[in-house]
Amino acid sequence: MLAGRYLRSRRKETFISVIAGFSFLGIMLGVATLIIVMAVMNGFRSELLTKILGINGHVLVQPIDSRLDDFDAVTARLEGLDGVKFAMPFVEGQAMVSGPAADLGALFRGVRKADLDKLPLVSQNIQAGTLEGFDEGQGIAVGSRLARSLGVALGDPIRVITPRGSITPMGMTPRVKAYPVTAIFEIGMSEYDGSIVFMPFNEAQLYFNMEGEATGVEVYAEDPDSVGGIRQAVEEGAGRPTYVTDWRQRNMTFFSALEVERNVMFLILTLIVLVAALNIISGMTMLVKDKGRDIAVLRTMGASRGAVMRIFVITGASIGTFGTLAGVALGTVVCLNIESIRQGISWLTRTELFSPELYFLSKLPAEMDSMETLAVVGMALSLSFLATLYPAWRAARLDPVDALRYE
Repeated sequence: MLAGRYLRSRRKETFISVIAGFSFLGIMLGVATLIIVMAVMNGFRSELLTKILGINGHVLVQPIDSRLDDFDAVTARLEGLDGVKFAMPFVEGQAMVSGPAADLGALFRGVRKADLDKLPLVSQNIQAGTLEGFDEGQGIAVGSRLARSLGVALGDPIRVITPRGSITPMGMTPRVKAYPVTAIFEIGMSEYDGSIVFMPFNEAQLYFNMEGEATGVEVYAEDPDSVGGIRQAVEEGAGRPTYVTDWRQRNMTFFSALEVERNVMFLILTLIVLVAALNIISGMTMLVKDKGRDIAVLRTMGASRGAVMRIFVITGASIGTFGTLAGVALGTVVCLNIESIRQGISWLTRTELFSPELYFLSKLPAEMDSMETLAVVGMALSLSFLATLYPAWRAARLDPVDALRYE
């Protein structure tokens, strides 16, 4: 009851209540900022991981010192291993693509229709056209951003040019061939939507001079995080000399940088909550000084030092507790509507806040982690509680005689 009365503003105590209000806002905004930023960082990592692992194999098997002409047998052996979801051979090559609007470089991946159907990130995100008859025809599937950059639509031809063409008496001549666009997909990651082209497996073998062989075999694990446990089995199951790498090796620098940035952001944003906790100390110190007469009266009526200390601990901790709860509520609301908020701010400012060219993703993701949110709440409550101890201790140590001497 006493703690609640001290928090309520009266005419003579308006300034103290203003400080308490700013402390409340500081903790609320600090907690909300921490939750929002960490949720965006988690969502960013999760989306990138989903996109990268959804289109690239978890384990890549490539031949050493010989052509991979027995790819069917290798694929069958790898698919029989425990922990392996499926495996698919592929032909990969780089070429220039030419359209009415631009000439760009692209990464071509020759795959079979049955294997492409196993990649839901591609097969379930076809914006235009269809993958039906993909193996039988000579059409190609291109990303939406690449199609826009080239200025082509469904059914339009794209010229594909590679310097490694036919060998003639005059040397190697470039190979130029036109392919119609039979499907346009959008993965949601600008790097893939703007650079990858899927081509029928047999056609890719012919175009890149790899008749009867494959570039490698991609293995998709049941659990991508457990690739370390199946890597040895994959090396042995290939049944031939191979060079095996997993997704963690190929993207180690990228995800390590994300993890470092995430931890540093947490430490930096924690300072916001710390500053708000310091405001609690200043506000509580002023409150103790202002309530010296009340403390002396309570002590003379029989209140113990512990009782006085509890009053002021509850007063300061209440600011931190309600500020933390309000921050969690605000952060949750923002995280649930982060993309709508981004679009609204972009519309108001006439700027693009989350450019896909810079951040790879076409939407701003946010993924709240329950344990992380609990850690933020625990940290905020701990700082708020610690901030009340010194002012409460000063109140408990106040001598009633000194406080009432000049009353």
